[in-house]
Amino acid sequence: MPSKLTPCQPKPLLARVDANLMRSALPPSTSLLPQFHVVGFTGHRQLANWDKARACIAETLAALRHEAPGEWIGVSSAAAGSDLVFAQTVLGAGQAWQAILPLAAAEFQKDFDPREWQEAEALLARAETVKVMATGGVREEAYLDCGIETVNTCDVLLSLWDGEPARGRGGTAEVVAYARELGRPLIVIDPETGSVRRENFEHFKPRDAELDFLNALPETGAPATGEPGDVRERVERFQHKADLAASRGAPQFRLLTVSTVLLHVAATLIATAGLAFEWHPVVLPWAKLLCVLGALGAALAIRHFRAQHTWVRCRLAAEIGRAALATWGMPRRTALFQDLDLPEIRQLVRSLHILHGRGAPEKRANLDTFRQNYRARRIDDQLAYYRRRLNRAAPQLWRLRMGFVVSTVLAIICTAFYAVHHTFHLQPLPPMAEEIAFYFLPIALPVIAAAFMSLISINDLHRRVARYREMCHLLEAAHKQIVVTHTWHSLEHLVRHTERALLQEVLEWHTLMSHLESH
Repeated sequence: MPSKLTPCQPKPLLARVDANLMRSALPPSTSLLPQFHVVGFTGHRQLANWDKARACIAETLAALRHEAPGEWIGVSSAAAGSDLVFAQTVLGAGQAWQAILPLAAAEFQKDFDPREWQEAEALLARAETVKVMATGGVREEAYLDCGIETVNTCDVLLSLWDGEPARGRGGTAEVVAYARELGRPLIVIDPETGSVRRENFEHFKPRDAELDFLNALPETGAPATGEPGDVRERVERFQHKADLAASRGAPQFRLLTVSTVLLHVAATLIATAGLAFEWHPVVLPWAKLLCVLGALGAALAIRHFRAQHTWVRCRLAAEIGRAALATWGMPRRTALFQDLDLPEIRQLVRSLHILHGRGAPEKRANLDTFRQNYRARRIDDQLAYYRRRLNRAAPQLWRLRMGFVVSTVLAIICTAFYAVHHTFHLQPLPPMAEEIAFYFLPIALPVIAAAFMSLISINDLHRRVARYREMCHLLEAAHKQIVVTHTWHSLEHLVRHTERALLQEVLEWHTLMSHLESH
């Protein structure tokens, strides 16, 4: 149910806070990533009392900053009216503001009078980022898309809304209705009375548990390559400790699963041998019991390690950080993470994305330097990695396939020989040969063949070999293309394509491991 607060009264604006202090209360050498919250805004163009609206917005923003730790970033359009008031209030409080425009600036300008556009331009120049939703098409739909993107981006939507239906396509009422449909935490300020109402705040999370977990990983003392206290150094330290935690904590899921299969096969072979050769020593049932208990122990170990799956989270965080570092220094922020929408890494991705945008301009490499470093440290490094994995997985797949083929063929031969021998009453074989060929191998060989196929499936060898070959082909092509790339635009396109392919591989791996953990 919506909750009501007392009406806010016009108050002086909060004193301007130094932006650098607002954005980083962490020590300069830390490996902690800051937590960012986003407050979106939608509101009317015309209001009767701008001073009251400005005071209510300022008071609401101050309340959010007090309630949730981390940095709050404002996101809104820059339309004339309350959008500009929101942007002024956010920037005046020392917070970052990100603009989402419905149309390109030249077209957007037509909706302003000269004085308003001058004010909007001054604010846009101070925006941390400016995103344009459309370069043409229906004007009203572009405004609605802008409002929808604001809701999709934010953690909390702040609306200055009189409660009346929208007066046109893309109006405040439609944006509020969309936020309610998604269950987005919503703050509604009545511009007439100044009353404030909150909705869906049970869905708001002041802290992100996943980012807290990753920040709590122990420091590694990783050597820094950047200047003390710069943003890149922080991301490097974070990536290094996540990578080290993943390397140290990775349990051997496949080895344990293989052990369960092999122990069950061993128990089957022992039981089959006892029946085929009429062996009844005391040790035989105990050996079978030990194999079954061993298989059970391995299964319980898998279950235990699946509960302790922190290494999966660390690996994904490390690879996302590696992608951010690989593109550091490009003149424009490459949107590497815009397609990543896994709930458990949303705050991590946001933090890296914002830090990447803020830190990348600190030291911009020239084109040749960046191109050479990216080829050597990213493309060549990853290409060597995938070649090693391919050289290890491909022979393993071949050996297991051959084991399956040989076991199956021998099982067919033994079974066929047994059928022919008993049908046509051929000359009897020696007792030991008959027990092996007729009673032991026809049962044991199919079990062994099935075990070979299980090992292929457990190790995911078909997919891995195909994926490794695909990644080698992609990286080899990127290695050739980067040599003849001589503009930032073409280089950015190549880097974005390469990084998305590498991140997709990590996400695919993460999905497979998450599926494994759920069983």
